[in-house]
Amino acid sequence: MFNKFHGSLCLAASLLGACIAGPLQAAPAIAAATPLVIGESFNIESKVLAETRHINVYMSRGYALPADAPLPVLYMPDGGLREDFLHIAGLLQVSVDNGTMRPFMLVGIENTQRRRDMTGPTDNAEDKKIAPVVGGSAQFRRFIREELMPEVKQRYRTTGETAVVGESLAGLFVVETFLREPQLFDHYVAADPSLWWNDSKLLAEAPQLLDKRSTKPQTLYFASSSNAGIVKGAEQLSALLTTRAPAGLQWHYQQMPAETHATIYQPAALQAFRMMLKPKPAAN
Repeated sequence: MFNKFHGSLCLAASLLGACIAGPLQAAPAIAAATPLVIGESFNIESKVLAETRHINVYMSRGYALPADAPLPVLYMPDGGLREDFLHIAGLLQVSVDNGTMRPFMLVGIENTQRRRDMTGPTDNAEDKKIAPVVGGSAQFRRFIREELMPEVKQRYRTTGETAVVGESLAGLFVVETFLREPQLFDHYVAADPSLWWNDSKLLAEAPQLLDKRSTKPQTLYFASSSNAGIVKGAEQLSALLTTRAPAGLQWHYQQMPAETHATIYQPAALQAFRMMLKPKPAAN
């Protein structure tokens, strides 16, 4: 009886490429996993916004920069781990490592009410339908200026150089900040900015806003995908800057018709980092 049973087991097991020759062995214990840590995070109890804001931080130093060396700071709306923080952090790290970008610290601002924070006021009834509250971009800038930037400077060693990057409505916020509060950042990167907001009134105000600017050296990069509504506004901004760009501004508009609104952020950010945040020439 034992031989017949054991032979049946061997026949069955042989179909799977093995024969059971003895008692079954217990599976080895699986080692416990450990957390994969790539950065830091902290909360700010914002009085300006009357809410708690979660901030994610990643240091892209490269191979040669000492661990305690101060870094310029790239601020990013849509900066949650389930938003755009991880893929932008990856772009920073690979760009710094391959020498196409200077080392930067990435500061990601996780959303609470994205459409409130990224938009200015609007008179368009359709715009007002996208969220219960819109038009809070000025307050969001105030939060960055009065609360977040001082907190970052207190926590980390920074150089004083700043940049901001965003896509879609966050791209609108970037361009609006560039026009309304240009001194806030040194570098502005906007992918597919939603300049159609409020019937494109930001573009209508842009000539007067540009004329009021200082001649402080700055950079602006913006890109558009195949989205026709986005392209129209981006082309209008490009045409305006062609004739009225202030002295000291280095700007570039890049059309990416092969990209959609859903795919443009990564390729546009990569080109912007290489073009606007590239390593500075070595001093002689």
